[in-house]
Amino acid sequence: MSETVYERFETNAEFQAAVDRLLEQPGRELRIFDPDGGALRLNDPLRIARLERFLMSSRTRRIYLVLHNTDPLTRQCPRMMSLLGRYSHAMQINRTQEEIRELQDAFLVLDSLHFVRRPVAQLFHGALSFGDETEALAMRGRFMEIWAASLPAVSSTTVGL
Repeated sequence: MSETVYERFETNAEFQAAVDRLLEQPGRELRIFDPDGGALRLNDPLRIARLERFLMSSRTRRIYLVLHNTDPLTRQCPRMMSLLGRYSHAMQINRTQEEIRELQDAFLVLDSLHFVRRPVAQLFHGALSFGDETEALAMRGRFMEIWAASLPAVSSTTVGL
């Protein structure tokens, strides 16, 4: 993509549309940081289908997800847990360690090119960007710092009770 696209969103519906647009982009690694995954609709059949299409399009595609709280995912998102079971070789879900649980933002970054970011995870305003290598690379670096301060937390054999 030769031209950088930058669009703001202000509502939940606009945020969901931005996530869907991001998931339609070509790429290899999707990195997601969110407090609990709730805003990401990880039990919605259409969202799960998009994530599965992302993974199915290439054996080299990966999804890395870091949450502060994994309980909502394991207890309320059987579709995401099923996806994890089918693609455990291509997905990893970590939980942040205590020292970084104060982080309040949320973002998805695809490779080092595209992203969706909410500066305050409790709100739905934020931005979608395609082709901003500088900002996306910085976000990928930030994700790697968060990843380093997290531990594997959800496996395909986790059963929510």
